[in-house]
Amino acid sequence: MSLTWDQLRDLKCGELEGAADSWGKASNRADAGRDRIENQLLNGLRTTQHGEAATAAVGRLRRMSRNLGYVYTECGLLRTTLNSMAHELRLQQRDVNHALEDAEALGLDVHADGSVTYPAAGKALLDDAPLPGGTVTAGPAAPGIRAPSGLVGPNPMAAEAQGIADRVAKAVRTAAEIDWRYARILRELRAGEGVGVPDSAWQDAAGDAAAVRGAARGYLKDEIPRDASPAERRAWWAALTDERREEYLAVYPNLIGNLDGIPSLVRDAANRDNLQLLMGELEGRDDTRSRTQLAALHEIDRQLQAGSKPGEPPMYLLGVSGEGNGRAIVSYGNPDISKNVSTYVPGLNTSLDEEFAKSDLKRARDTAIGARMYDHSAASIVWLGYDAPQSPDGLDSLAVMGTERAERGGRALNDFMGGLSATNNEESRHFTAIGHSYGSRTVGAATQQGGGIPGVDDIILVGSPGVGVDRAEDLGVGRDHVFVGAAEHDVVTKLPSKQQSVAGVMGTVAAGPVVGYLTGDLADQGDDDLWFGKDPASEGFGARRFPVGEGPRLIGGGFDAHSQYFDPERDASSANSIALIVAGKPERVKVEEYR
Repeated sequence: MSLTWDQLRDLKCGELEGAADSWGKASNRADAGRDRIENQLLNGLRTTQHGEAATAAVGRLRRMSRNLGYVYTECGLLRTTLNSMAHELRLQQRDVNHALEDAEALGLDVHADGSVTYPAAGKALLDDAPLPGGTVTAGPAAPGIRAPSGLVGPNPMAAEAQGIADRVAKAVRTAAEIDWRYARILRELRAGEGVGVPDSAWQDAAGDAAAVRGAARGYLKDEIPRDASPAERRAWWAALTDERREEYLAVYPNLIGNLDGIPSLVRDAANRDNLQLLMGELEGRDDTRSRTQLAALHEIDRQLQAGSKPGEPPMYLLGVSGEGNGRAIVSYGNPDISKNVSTYVPGLNTSLDEEFAKSDLKRARDTAIGARMYDHSAASIVWLGYDAPQSPDGLDSLAVMGTERAERGGRALNDFMGGLSATNNEESRHFTAIGHSYGSRTVGAATQQGGGIPGVDDIILVGSPGVGVDRAEDLGVGRDHVFVGAAEHDVVTKLPSKQQSVAGVMGTVAAGPVVGYLTGDLADQGDDDLWFGKDPASEGFGARRFPVGEGPRLIGGGFDAHSQYFDPERDASSANSIALIVAGKPERVKVEEYR
């Protein structure tokens, strides 16, 4: 049955919105149940009960929480689908009603089939007799309008009638397309049989979310202030109604969860759901990149589900996506209510893989735990918000590594730090940026863009091949607020400058810096120049160098000397210095001689 204009006119869009509200209530109940499981039941069990029965109960509660998360997502998608459908249909209903009002004011009759009759009007050129009326239908070839001859002028109402017919037809035609499009989406929004939620269900949920996002673009997505400042985004979110926030979280957790300026608790909630959808998307793929990222996401999910141990800072997922080599931003402690907040930027060969999910997250967790020993109000973040260089041959292919990724990463880092500055309400807040390996070059690039890194008071550089500037004061926080850790056997901190490489200081470029290091050609050439500028551990650079362990030698120890700066067991001196700086107590950090 075809839609008619009178059906569109009489459509009760409020009934669609009422149904959307009901699905929204179901979604909220599922979310409340999930929240109770995660924050009350599981925490209580983990801290008071032990043994096989307790372990089994925890497993069942986690499955129930996962199931409720699925219900929350699907019911939220239904709510937004119905609201978006009502929104679009109401626009067409408004257009047809305006056309009918104009027709009545002009004395035109709109018939059930959409044709429009107009009365006699105007005057003939010879006898002044009224020109006859007629009926027109929508379309460019309407038979009711005849081209005037030299003796007969056009009836002025004919064009008005044609305009009304076209407007009515367009509104009805568009409404019918809207109805068909949303009906197809609603047919797909159904759960499988049974009470469990297997991985395949999350694959379906990912497809459902994509379909609803496509349909709701004009209703929700276009309103997201993606080009605004972090402060403006925070104000936008604060001004939304609770219902509209819930819709954004259900339909666009990928955008809200990664939008700088949105409060951290909101980002965490959005990204936990986005994590499930991402895993659902990747489950059905068999390429290497998807399998690698899926392993990382499963490990992050495992850690989120396990929760924090008593006395340790809770884990917050502030960003996650499959963009590029993968993105993940994890905080230990809530950065919005912590006085001391550090952001650690990893470097060469870092991507969203299982190694990152285990090792790099541990570095941030160790830093948070260490900082809280000196000030309980501390949060530590690992920020993989850019594509770090991937060097499958290790340092031997470092010659192909330039600064472009650091520049792009620096801009993204500044956006993120601007978001933290907008959402952190501590009056005496203290921000620290930590760059490791190529991540130090990214931090250096961020300091040279705009007004520098928003909110940052101190900068820590560890395992650095240079930061792109030759003096600590050029980083914008004052030389006394730049701290450097460089292990004696960390080859990355002794890479020669590009000019030295070209001049053959390493023997031959083809031999690579590792060979040069082993043969002794990679030793300090006397000018303190590294691959990306002045050696940050040198006197000429002028930073405060803190003591670190020398680390194992390259032969037999691999690159361990490059990766143990944050580890309180393998390099307690370095980890403790980092913790003191992050906690805002740099005066207690011991100073080591320059290279």
